[in-house]
Amino acid sequence: MNIENAQEAVDEWIKTHGVRYFNELTNMAQLTEEVGEVARIIARRYGEQSEKESDKNKDLGEELADVLFVVLCLANQTGINLQESFDKKLNLKTKRDHDRHHNNKKLK
Repeated sequence: MNIENAQEAVDEWIKTHGVRYFNELTNMAQLTEEVGEVARIIARRYGEQSEKESDKNKDLGEELADVLFVVLCLANQTGINLQESFDKKLNLKTKRDHDRHHNNKKLK
């Protein structure tokens, strides 16, 4: 599934199972909450913090999917074609950063 199909699937889900999109500010708050859940798992599972027993069964993939879902909602409700925007961004980063990271001594 490409990003454009994902946006369509989310829109169809909202129309079928939701009442409507939450407003943009609510979705932004929800996105922040979901990113926080991702950060918590990463900080405890891959960082230096101890993982709480209650966090050990948390699914990082599921939490990342929650982030993606809300991002797709925000793109839909603000009229953004995220596939087009992502393709442009990847092209820009490719041109701008082609050699940048290869020459970074910190990454060797």
